[in-house]
Amino acid sequence: MRIGFDAKRAISNFTGLGNYSRFVISNLMKYYPENIYKLFIPRIPNHDIGAKDEVRNNEKVYSIKNTRRPFWRTIGIVKDIRNENMDLYHGLSNELPYNIRRTGAKSIVTIHDLIFLVHPKFYSLVDRTIYNIKAKYACKYADRIVAVSECTKRDIVRYYDIDPSKIDVVYQGCFPIYKEHADEMKKQEVRDKYGLPSEFLLSVGSIEERKNIMLVVKAMRQIPDIHFVAIGKRREYAERVMAYARESGLADRVHLISNVPLTDLPAIFQAATLFVYPSLYEGFGIPIIEALNSGLPVIGATGSCLEESGGPHSVYVNPHDENELAYHVNRLLTDAEARKTMIREGLNYVKRFSDERCTSALMSVYKSLL
Repeated sequence: MRIGFDAKRAISNFTGLGNYSRFVISNLMKYYPENIYKLFIPRIPNHDIGAKDEVRNNEKVYSIKNTRRPFWRTIGIVKDIRNENMDLYHGLSNELPYNIRRTGAKSIVTIHDLIFLVHPKFYSLVDRTIYNIKAKYACKYADRIVAVSECTKRDIVRYYDIDPSKIDVVYQGCFPIYKEHADEMKKQEVRDKYGLPSEFLLSVGSIEERKNIMLVVKAMRQIPDIHFVAIGKRREYAERVMAYARESGLADRVHLISNVPLTDLPAIFQAATLFVYPSLYEGFGIPIIEALNSGLPVIGATGSCLEESGGPHSVYVNPHDENELAYHVNRLLTDAEARKTMIREGLNYVKRFSDERCTSALMSVYKSLL
């Protein structure tokens, strides 16, 4: 098969959408090298980034389409897809080019979430309008839709009135580095580097209102001694969290840390006591997958998809109830056997998100169109 991708984020984005794009492309190349993969990007970055080497490391299997034309990803790419004789074209991040059916290629779009419709208050009017136009068009005209969770599939059906039979749920895994064991020397290294306490609750993700870490800080009024570490890009919301922590006498136990490289994150996960992820809404919840692979007990939130990513042996709380969160944190901190069970069952559950299983499921979608 000749398979093309909108790969702009694969070489320029190092958060969720970029990670997903690299996950899909690199694993398809690894497990199905007999195909030809072509990456379509607006331009090759002129600065040195890690993804550039990844994109260029196998020119026999795929090549880069490079252009600086305005609106190319929306309109101009159609001609390039047709000229490259693609069998399939996969939009990896909620959108497809207009007139995609004129390319002659079968089309697939991955929809990560419709949070801009479920919780519009977290987005500007301009952003949610653009996101909605792109996602709605893609869902209507794609030959198949890949949803990253059953939750996202339900949202697509609900908001866009799409036939459920057109949608395949294909999960995503996480970086293999989270499956590697960090020795005590590495754990102590990250403790010293970031000023981490010996025991702490951990949350990872952008420090913004939707991630809801204020709930953890409020719960800490009922949780003695333990510290809380949140790692991620700081938004304005982070200042509100710290202001509340200072007013509540908790500032010395709350640590908000940004710019942590991937090479340090697994050791931080493994040095933590519990992973707490009370997000108000997610498309899937990759940080929970990372935590389970790291051997951490997980507390997530009800209301979206986190039960899918965390499995039946993780704990889920109302994302608006700090009392319920405090109860479960205190219970697990004093029950070593419960934590051991959660770790053991979590490691078993997370196997369903292995690279090979996720990639095989995606390839089945591709083959169903040909």
